[in-house]
Amino acid sequence: MQTHESTFDAWLASRAVPGSKGLLLTPGGRRHLTVRNVKLAVDIAKEATPKVLRMVWGRHRLRALVLLLLNIARGVFPALRGYSQALIINEIQTAFSTGYFDMKQLPWLLSREFSRMVMESVLDSLINSTEKLVYNSARLEVEHRQMQLQLQLDIPTLSDPMVRDVVHESDLFVRSFAQSGAGGFGLLSPLDLVRILSLLCEVASHVFIICSLARTSPSHSFILLLTAVIVLFPHIVSWLRMYSRPDSDEPYNPQEAAAAAKLEKMHNLAYSEAHRREILAFGLGPWILRCWDNARRTLLVFPRCSRNCSSVLPIFWLSLRTSIPLLLMLQSSDGSLGSMAFYRNSVQGLVFALRELLTTTRMLLQSVFLMGAFSAAMDIRPKLMPAKGMAVPYRAFSRGMKIEARQQRNLTYTYPGSMEPALKGVSFKLEPGERLAIVGHNGSGKSTLAQILTRILDFDAGELLVNDVDIRRYDPEEYHRHVSTIFQGFSKFNASVAKNVGVGYIEHLYNPGEIQHAVKLAGASHIVDALPQGLKTRLDASGSDSSYPQMPGLQPWPSSTNHGLSGGEWQHIALSRAFMRADRPEVDLLVLDEPTSSLDAHAQNRTCDTVEKLSSSPKGRTRTVVFITHRLLTARRADKIAYMQNGTIAEFGTHQELIDLKGAYAALHNASI
Repeated sequence: MQTHESTFDAWLASRAVPGSKGLLLTPGGRRHLTVRNVKLAVDIAKEATPKVLRMVWGRHRLRALVLLLLNIARGVFPALRGYSQALIINEIQTAFSTGYFDMKQLPWLLSREFSRMVMESVLDSLINSTEKLVYNSARLEVEHRQMQLQLQLDIPTLSDPMVRDVVHESDLFVRSFAQSGAGGFGLLSPLDLVRILSLLCEVASHVFIICSLARTSPSHSFILLLTAVIVLFPHIVSWLRMYSRPDSDEPYNPQEAAAAAKLEKMHNLAYSEAHRREILAFGLGPWILRCWDNARRTLLVFPRCSRNCSSVLPIFWLSLRTSIPLLLMLQSSDGSLGSMAFYRNSVQGLVFALRELLTTTRMLLQSVFLMGAFSAAMDIRPKLMPAKGMAVPYRAFSRGMKIEARQQRNLTYTYPGSMEPALKGVSFKLEPGERLAIVGHNGSGKSTLAQILTRILDFDAGELLVNDVDIRRYDPEEYHRHVSTIFQGFSKFNASVAKNVGVGYIEHLYNPGEIQHAVKLAGASHIVDALPQGLKTRLDASGSDSSYPQMPGLQPWPSSTNHGLSGGEWQHIALSRAFMRADRPEVDLLVLDEPTSSLDAHAQNRTCDTVEKLSSSPKGRTRTVVFITHRLLTARRADKIAYMQNGTIAEFGTHQELIDLKGAYAALHNASI
């Protein structure tokens, strides 16, 4: 795993459980507020904050600056509000005490207060619209980067527990930012930094005003106490209501539901371990990311407005109403309604500022470590990617792919967490256009070797040459364009027949002619024709496509509307998917892992005939074929046979050569007759 060492190391150190050796918090576990964790958070913030902020604000830098200035301007309005309302209240107090109403001064003050409220409302509206654009852009950027990372990571990289943990916490960071909206970064956004400084100044100014006025007269202390009760009472009632009434999610409208369903499906594909091999082998990553991106952009267009809205005018008149009970008391003291208004505004502003500071402080430490995970995750380099400076373009031969595992450096591979190697001492050679059948008992390493040949897994030791070049020097994405495969545990998607087949060559996903051709090659035309809607029939994947929780407000597609298939029918669909690209001119290798295990004898022979046609032309062989099978009659049609036993190729040669050898293959063949 290659990440920025200081960020990753600080993030990893924060997960250490105090007083234990080697014990780590579970991914997403809350870090405690300790001196050590604060130091680690500072180290992470220094390294990761500039990188993350450049990423999220890069799309709308000018608008982000405008939003910053508008928020600073909005900070002036509380003081203007207090001053304006104090003048109005003093004018009302004077009218009550003297019995004389100035018909010019009071309307002027009221009209000025109304103008201030309109200006504040317009400014709030402008800030909200700008904020929506800037924050939605930031959300889209971090979510896009996370999805892109998830689709790029290969199976060997994800087999590292530390990689899985850092990606998990990176995903938590992205999710928390997407759900929390403004302020989702805690202290990590420049707008939040300004907001924190503004809050601190606001707290200081309110405390100064309260202390200054309270010292002028004993009556002011009593007014301050009564004002505090009036201000705090609604917050206490609101707090009690919040805990007595459960929240209810607003339902999606039809357009949002369609976009959310598509977003969820793409997210499921990206995070599904069951589908990862085919996503990598068929190069589905860019298509998944593009579909997800379109759905996410559609969802971000719709504002999710709260129903608990209130207008500005009722707030103003409510504030006047709360002042009237103090009128008689103030007439008998040296105070005024104006001073009481300042008290009210100062206490109320102090309460809001302290609550926001407390909320931000609580989320600060955890959000820093999650941001560190996100920053470290963005630097992960897939293990199958060639080292920098070592990558070479794919070298194509005219008659297929030449494959050689050199005898001097035999292939070895051990699954993570296993003590016994799955492959050991494997060596063989295939010339361009040759057909190799791999046979052997279950657990002998056949499928593991197939995944190494398709560049889904890497080998631990040895050397594997493809067209006389080390396979590790090829970019996996480029290499996969020259390979078509069917895995033994092929994917089943809750989608139409056309999409289940079309993902084999994503460029022709919406080309019915190409899909029909692939279905015909796989001998599946009779299956598709018998379905209620042909290629448009949605198939029931029996839960294999439900690897991720449903989004709130959505119901899963009813399984009763999907059509179920038998094991053999699903295998025909999987073969069709592989044949979508099998006859493409750039494909040099076909790897078929138990492609006929659920088919009858006639279908097996038909599939073998199709593979022979796809790998040949009137001028000779055009593709190399490697197929794994338990059926020796199928294996006899290959040019060479590899008999695997205990993770190694025990016997290698033509069918007749292995029969003459009178070894394990001959015994297996004789037992099957």
